[in-house]
Amino acid sequence: MPFLGQDWRSPGWSWKKTEHGWKRIVLYGHDLEDNNREIDIKELCSDNKENLFVEDVCELAITKRKKDFYNNNTKSQFVYRDKWIYVQKGSTKERHGYCTLGEALNRLDFSSAIQDLRRFNYVAKLFQLIARSQLTSLSGAAQKNYFNILEKIVRKVLEDHYNPRLVKDLLQDLSSTLHSLTIHVGRCVLVGNVNIWLCRLENILNWQQQLNNLQIPKQMRDGMSFNDLPVYMQSKILSKLSDAYDIINVGQATPTLHILSENRTLWKRLCHFHFSDKQFCRNLVLPKNDSVDWKLMYFTLQKHYPMNEQYGDTLHFCKHCSILFWKDCGHPCTANDPDSCLMPISPQHFIDLFKF
Repeated sequence: MPFLGQDWRSPGWSWKKTEHGWKRIVLYGHDLEDNNREIDIKELCSDNKENLFVEDVCELAITKRKKDFYNNNTKSQFVYRDKWIYVQKGSTKERHGYCTLGEALNRLDFSSAIQDLRRFNYVAKLFQLIARSQLTSLSGAAQKNYFNILEKIVRKVLEDHYNPRLVKDLLQDLSSTLHSLTIHVGRCVLVGNVNIWLCRLENILNWQQQLNNLQIPKQMRDGMSFNDLPVYMQSKILSKLSDAYDIINVGQATPTLHILSENRTLWKRLCHFHFSDKQFCRNLVLPKNDSVDWKLMYFTLQKHYPMNEQYGDTLHFCKHCSILFWKDCGHPCTANDPDSCLMPISPQHFIDLFKF
């Protein structure tokens, strides 16, 4: 006999036996079409006395229908707001299973993290690394959550004009990965219907067009501007920039800034900040007169070695508790000296944590 429950094999329908066989009873299908209407349990369980379902069973059916309706009519089916998660790499007597990259992506509150400027670059870089190599390792639910958060990232850039170049690189890597998977590898590695992925590719293209057409309005302010500062102060500000492309873009503003952006000392400091002495020795024999084109050296080293990454706020891993968390949120640590157990996690290290 057909049954009513939360099992995935049951649609949650109620049935009535007639002369011609079993007939499905439609009691509240029209109620689901209106988001603002509530389903009354008493109406379901008291009107039809011939139906032998008790109130508890009706509650299960209603809960299941509401859950399905919510999942099908919202962009994300996740309501996790966890600030930390336990990273488990194997089964023990106390715990069974393990934590995956997709689970971490779903449970950690990345949606709120992108609203914090200290964490925005960190999350964007992490999503870029996932787009390059880990997209197929995500479950279908994690992929859905990934694209929902990505949409929020693009929307924030369009509204606040914050770091559009990083998000452009992210979308370019994601687009290249999807084209490679669909054309060269095959759609079998992608979870979900092919029409869903075609829609996602179309969304990525639209986001790229919006970012390419982004125009940052000129701010009209009375008072002192950057050009009014003394030259040595402008040079000091440029020396605080750790991104070479930011320095190049600033140098395109005025002739004075162009001269400051081509300063050899500035590029020398940038090279020593991002790369070690051993990396210098493998690519350069320093002459005594120090006549090195440090700008060219920077881009040469960039092709061969990873750069030193700095973020305002990162995820941290507690080696004592095996917990991954945002540092300013904390976690329930049982160590005598919790600070000695903390280890900052870079975006690449975050992905490596979930490689088994």
